Amino acid sequence: MKNQRPFPRFILASSIFAVSVMIGSASCVATEQAQQRREGRDVKQDTRQESRETKVDCRAENQKSNTACRQDKRDTKQDGRQQARDIKY
Repeated sequence: MKNQRPFPRFILASSIFAVSVMIGSASCVATEQAQQRREGRDVKQDTRQESRETKVDCRAENQKSNTACRQDKRDTKQDGRQQARDIKY
């Protein structure tokens, strides 16, 4: 045991620093992803309301059949889904 060299302090310090930097980077990425998911959900919620209004307006104007109004609503919702995907990626 006399010949054992002590663990160099700079290796320990640099290891601790490297681990702390990696943890900080990971939390930053997680926060950004959470924000993107939140924005995507907000877009989807807004889209749901818009699609309802689209269908109500379509039926009130009575220019199209109920089937055509439903298709307009689907198209509006699909556009919202695509916007949410664009936010996330």
